[in-house]
Amino acid sequence: MRRKLLCMLAVFLLLTFPFSVSAEAPAESELYAQAAVLMDADSGRVLYSKNGDAKLPMASTTKIMTCIVALEMGNLDDVYEATSYAASMPKVHLGVQAGEQYRLKDLLYALMLESFNDSAVVIAEGLAGSVDAFAELMNQKAWDLGCMDTYFITPNGLDAADDNGIHSTTAQDLATIMSYCIQNEEFLEITRTQSYSFTDVSGKRSFTCNNHNSFLSMMEGALSGKTGFTNNAGYCYVGSLRRDGKTYVVALLACGWPNNKSYKWSDTKKLMNYGLADYNYRDVWQEPNLSPILVDGGIPESGDLSKKALVRVQVKAGEQTSLSLLLRADEEVKMEIQQASGLTAPVAQGETIGKVVYTLNGNTVAEYPIVTEAPVEKISLNWCLKKVWDHVILHAEDSSGLPF
Repeated sequence: MRRKLLCMLAVFLLLTFPFSVSAEAPAESELYAQAAVLMDADSGRVLYSKNGDAKLPMASTTKIMTCIVALEMGNLDDVYEATSYAASMPKVHLGVQAGEQYRLKDLLYALMLESFNDSAVVIAEGLAGSVDAFAELMNQKAWDLGCMDTYFITPNGLDAADDNGIHSTTAQDLATIMSYCIQNEEFLEITRTQSYSFTDVSGKRSFTCNNHNSFLSMMEGALSGKTGFTNNAGYCYVGSLRRDGKTYVVALLACGWPNNKSYKWSDTKKLMNYGLADYNYRDVWQEPNLSPILVDGGIPESGDLSKKALVRVQVKAGEQTSLSLLLRADEEVKMEIQQASGLTAPVAQGETIGKVVYTLNGNTVAEYPIVTEAPVEKISLNWCLKKVWDHVILHAEDSSGLPF
């Protein structure tokens, strides 16, 4: 009886307080999303990818770019006037009317909490003068972040196409954009707010917006996120989490269609849990063993031409003595010294002559320049004549005991 009770207690504890163990990377078939990426937001490294470079429509996840561009280029107290075009946007919408005025701050809360399509257009037209001009700003920002497979046409993510392609991104690009956005405290404050109330500038109309990002309450450390849906894009999501010193971003595209609204939460939690369980920070810094380099045609430090001219070198890494990377237990970072085998005089102090490269799976994760510690002058006729003259003077003093 006692043994039976102990077994029942053990089962209860296992079910209630599961041990933290490593989790295998999800098989592609285990995810609903057609494209998915798990990214280390601090380094930008992709930790998991399923069709991560496939170009797909991204629906209202677009609005994270609309928000960050507005935060960086606008002023929260700016007042924008709604046009008839903005007022014509389909649901989901705030219901702005042509001629009404709104503060940018209020529009951003409406944009990110309720995903209002008309709010996005009021922001775009108010900040850039037109939707097309604002889309140019969005695309430029994407390209600045290295997201070359992203193309914005609208500020709200409604399905669109033009001569250059369709409104689309990749899961990897979307994760990169989100990794950038969460560095902005105003972005985090807006996207983490549960409820926000405001009026138009005249005070005649009142609104209350509620946060629809359910992931914020699903996992400890949930940081920010944005949902999306259109008929072409399906359900999309991009979200972030910070826990135990790790910051992850998950991006999902085409993650089911009605009635599969919950698929995105299942995929997000599965990828986040994989990151939390299998990746930990490890210090991979190695002190490189660097030998002096031969300098052809250089003056030896001693001035004795029978000796070789050498220059000492060092890694230019400031005061850095560690390199912490988020790694799986089976991953190995390799260090390689790439430097010139020889130099030709003259050589300047601080001259870059190579680099120390850290690689993981063939990809560079960090690199530091190798520089010379001191200058090495070139042997010249003037130097040789001075050397001979000094030699003559020295011997003259030795023979006479008097200055020459």
